[in-house]
Amino acid sequence: MTWQDGPRGGDPHRFGTDAFYASLGRAFVAMCAVVPVLFLIEALDVGLRLNLDVTAGIIPHRIQGLDGVFFSPFLHAGWNHLYSNSIPLILLGTFVLAAGTRRFLWSTAVIILVSGLGVWFTGSPTSVVVGASGVIFGYLGVLITRGVVERSWWNFAVVLLVGLLYGWQLLGILPTDERISWQGHLFGLLGGVVAAILFRRRSDSGAHDRLGSPPVTFP
Repeated sequence: MTWQDGPRGGDPHRFGTDAFYASLGRAFVAMCAVVPVLFLIEALDVGLRLNLDVTAGIIPHRIQGLDGVFFSPFLHAGWNHLYSNSIPLILLGTFVLAAGTRRFLWSTAVIILVSGLGVWFTGSPTSVVVGASGVIFGYLGVLITRGVVERSWWNFAVVLLVGLLYGWQLLGILPTDERISWQGHLFGLLGGVVAAILFRRRSDSGAHDRLGSPPVTFP
């Protein structure tokens, strides 16, 4: 099975089709359902005093903090941290998910891995890193890169919208406030670039994508 299936008239990647709007709507609903799960985790952490943001976060250079690579995107250092991540996570996640569930899941996995390992290798060993901001920057990287590698005017339009809304957040990849993991942002963005290239959509012509390479397929 390829990333793109179905008749052209029902192509969910073609702007203006019913399938496109349906795909975008489903993606928005799905992302809106993800955020309450994060709030539930934070509520349990605070209410039961589990201290998960410390025990399950990324502790750079320490083996006992390596499992945080997988757990940290689901944890936050308080309600304000979670609130600030919720809206960009829904918005950017919606556009990434609308391009296909498998692409979304594999891209998210790559972003989490690249961002988490980047923090673990380069972060301060005296810090504990948690939060979904690395994933958010990863989705930003996916959308920007898709606009280039897939040469789609729709992707370029999404990039323009994202740039107008969140372009200023790209400053988060630079070392500024020591309480903010710029490493997570930077490596998340790089992970999104890698994911967009690895899981790019095949072209309408069939045999090859727009850059001339064989399309990614699944059995």
